[in-house]
Amino acid sequence: MIRLEGVTKRYADGTVAVDNLSFEAPEGKITVLVGPSGCGKTTSLRMINRMIEPTEGKIFVDGKDASSLKPAELRRSIGYVIQHAGLFPHRTVLSNVQTVPNLLKWDKKRAKDRAMEVLELVGLGGDFAKRYPGQLSGGQQQRVGVARALAGDPTVMLMDEPFSAIDPVVREVLQDEFLSLQERLGTTIVMVTHDIDEAIKLGHRIAVLREGGTLAQFSSPDDLLAHPNDDFVAGFVGRDRGYRALSFQRAEVPIYPAQPVELGDRPLPDEEWSIVVDANRHPIGWVERDAVEGPISQSDLQLGGTLAEEHGSLRGFLDAALSSPSGRGVVVNEGRLVGTLRPQEVLQIIRKAPRPSGDTIAGDSE
Repeated sequence: MIRLEGVTKRYADGTVAVDNLSFEAPEGKITVLVGPSGCGKTTSLRMINRMIEPTEGKIFVDGKDASSLKPAELRRSIGYVIQHAGLFPHRTVLSNVQTVPNLLKWDKKRAKDRAMEVLELVGLGGDFAKRYPGQLSGGQQQRVGVARALAGDPTVMLMDEPFSAIDPVVREVLQDEFLSLQERLGTTIVMVTHDIDEAIKLGHRIAVLREGGTLAQFSSPDDLLAHPNDDFVAGFVGRDRGYRALSFQRAEVPIYPAQPVELGDRPLPDEEWSIVVDANRHPIGWVERDAVEGPISQSDLQLGGTLAEEHGSLRGFLDAALSSPSGRGVVVNEGRLVGTLRPQEVLQIIRKAPRPSGDTIAGDSE
């Protein structure tokens, strides 16, 4: 648990970066700080591990007053992930990940075993440990940054725009993996982002800050979308907040069995569109019957269209249905084809669905 009580940061020239900020980041959950440039997001984050000292107020980490701890001791107990990963370029991936265990004076075997363990956790096992940062993609470097933050077994992690420098496709994959990892580990995380969509996707609690470092609203994502406190929050969240709110609504949607085909097959004669899967039944695209002559090849595939998880949200179902070239959304379970759904039926369910109450932390009822 992390608690800020009346925290202010005032610089010598009179500039106030953060003004009387109070909130509590729930234990084992993700709290996201979001707001316009200059609102004090990163300053607030860095005051938690005393990289910046607050002028006024108190910060508590795991029930302890952070000001009563030595800064170096405090920082070693908190995982820290920054934009661009911040890896040491002259050291191997394994050496980078061992940084905190070495500072904590763990014995060599324990430090190495833990580094290898967390690299496996973030999907970089095997030979990746021997590589140097320059030999990795941006997404892989960011995974190493997360592994390094986890290596010292922290109960708390701070993350400063960790995914903002990565291309959108890789960013979404990393976000999904990060959510899965946090759910397994139960780490308390405070994260900064400028992206409201990322905040809504990742946060169990969201703190919206105004310019001048004051708190405009602190609530769950669904409550933020359904009940913004004022015009500033409503404007920052955006005009399409009703669509975003569908991310927190679940309902039974009719899913129809699909007969897939594979590359090398011919389109089904009685279907205008056929879904193409690989050998593991993972959808890879659609083919239109009248546009294909002979066996299906890679060049015949029409891509586009997101995949909806079988037990996912109404937003996921609607997006899959509306973005599909065939007009039918593709539903999967752990990446494997389950069936398809129809946009008109999803819309009918949305019309009848109750508005979210916004009274719980996202994920608490699951």
